[in-house]
Amino acid sequence: MIDNQPVSDARQHIAAGESDVARPALARVLGFWTLTFYGVSVIIGAGVYVALGEVIARAGSAAPLSFLLAGVAAALTGLCYADLASRWPHAAGAALFAERGFRSSLMGKCVGIALTIAVGVAAASIASGAVKFAGVFIAAPPWLMVSALVVGFTALASFGVRESTGFAAIVGVIEIGGLLAAIAAGLIEAPAYDLGIFAPANAAQWSGVGAGAFIAFFAFIGFEALANMGEETRDPTRTLPRAILAAVALSIALYVLVAGAAVWGGAAGADNPLLALFEGRATMIFALVGAIAIANGALVEIVMLSRLYFGMAKAGRAPAFLGAVNARTRTPVVATLAAGAFVLSIALFLPFERLLVISNVLTLGVFSIVNVALMRVRADPDAPPAGMPAPFWAPPLAALLTIGLAASEFI
Repeated sequence: MIDNQPVSDARQHIAAGESDVARPALARVLGFWTLTFYGVSVIIGAGVYVALGEVIARAGSAAPLSFLLAGVAAALTGLCYADLASRWPHAAGAALFAERGFRSSLMGKCVGIALTIAVGVAAASIASGAVKFAGVFIAAPPWLMVSALVVGFTALASFGVRESTGFAAIVGVIEIGGLLAAIAAGLIEAPAYDLGIFAPANAAQWSGVGAGAFIAFFAFIGFEALANMGEETRDPTRTLPRAILAAVALSIALYVLVAGAAVWGGAAGADNPLLALFEGRATMIFALVGAIAIANGALVEIVMLSRLYFGMAKAGRAPAFLGAVNARTRTPVVATLAAGAFVLSIALFLPFERLLVISNVLTLGVFSIVNVALMRVRADPDAPPAGMPAPFWAPPLAALLTIGLAASEFI
């Protein structure tokens, strides 16, 4: 039987034969706004800058509907994450939620492994996507640029959580500015603002919307990263849920607007629709913004993956050395280095398109399990109360949508 109350740090240290002094805790330094823009920075950077062209290729002019559908699924799952994160604000995130919900350490391990692969693949795809933008103004082999990016951000993530998340939050503001510029450029170029072109005309186009939503869901991956920052957040039971929902809501609005602007502005058929909205010097400036935005997503994913390793190690679900906290930086340096090495190895050996599909299937599977886990937690009288409970209809509807989106790729 799994104890529904989180094991205290002291008990874990005793079990490991260590003292509290020998193993310092993570620093609680993160507030609502930092967490919100931290979440937005990975959602935006990992999403529309990378996946917009593929979504439009599948859904055509109905691409905004694909982003809206994926956003609804992400928002419902975000409600479930917010509920569970307010009950257990700890670093293991989805792996912990699955273990507590199903009362099974095996389920927690399986979700941890799936999430490890999904996050690593997502970070690798982000790094590969950044190279596409950076190639506009940097003449260097793609493998070299990917390696430099991953190694540099792994070092930054090891330096300190305040520094890494603060940097990510600042870049998140730049990312939003870049998307607002793209929206403005698309609206200026639009000959007319006809909402009718976004509506699918037949069953085949609706199928394209579903297929596009599968890829578009990748654009919302990132809000779950916040659930892994509970041990570094001030007042986590209140702050974490609010930050998760705020990040998802802001991202939905931006994605639908930028997809609509790309269609209206005539950039839908371009290989890189966002870059196609600009001309001359503006293209170079936006390419730089895009490269920074996407690369920043790799930083956030590396931070998330390292906290997943750290949380699983503390729970005895991963090698103990991954649970070590550096006394000076107060970060899990060993876990961060392991995360960076894993991401780099994947980025160098798997093609970009394959990365997107693998990451999406695994992530949607993990989200489905988390949604069902919340349903089981609510039926457990011994479960701790939620600081921000999700509506009763959110978990089953979220599970159906995430399973449906995963199935759409194969159907």
